[in-house]
Amino acid sequence: MAIDGPAGAGKSSVSKAVASALGFVLVDTGAIYRALGLVASERGLDLHEEEALCGLLEQMAIDFVMVEGKPHIRVNGVDRAGEIRTPAVSEAASHVSAHPRVREALLGLQRALASEGGVVMEGRDIGTVVCPGAEVKVFLTASAEERTRRRAAELQARGEEVDEAALFEQIVARDRRDEERATAPLKPADDATILDSTSLSLAEVVERIVQLAS
Repeated sequence: MAIDGPAGAGKSSVSKAVASALGFVLVDTGAIYRALGLVASERGLDLHEEEALCGLLEQMAIDFVMVEGKPHIRVNGVDRAGEIRTPAVSEAASHVSAHPRVREALLGLQRALASEGGVVMEGRDIGTVVCPGAEVKVFLTASAEERTRRRAAELQARGEEVDEAALFEQIVARDRRDEERATAPLKPADDATILDSTSLSLAEVVERIVQLAS
């Protein structure tokens, strides 16, 4: 199953719940780009330098492990799941994911993770590029205002201060970058079910997606 959609649409929460309901493995491909953006930022790399980012990828062994029923991403054996959900890392991920060679370098890893079947893959180009043959494709979206509200609530729950106006602008700018990038732009697959979750609860969204898999 491929679940695509823009930043803040609720893909992570929905994908976790759907995978749990179906007994599938969850692969969060966005976490891979976030991990790359995090490590690149820590090392002071220019996020616009494609060659440097590809070189960094060669030094990164990336895998997923389950911790208390939730998928955690590890880089060189170190769990980085708790560090990749900040607005700064979101911005970094958006920049590094725009590079064609970076996306190509990660394509094999993502397809290998999907090849065993019984997988929910979450990202922005799963149904269009990574797994175009996925049996079920969902494009999950919501209004920019609602996505801002949800992301702000998530960050505030972690004790972080949030400037909602700035967060809204970041989400709109990221949408534009993701939709306009030359390689694997954000868009629904032709055979995807488009699901607008603006006025739906998490349970309602999960129920509708699970029905698609039945």
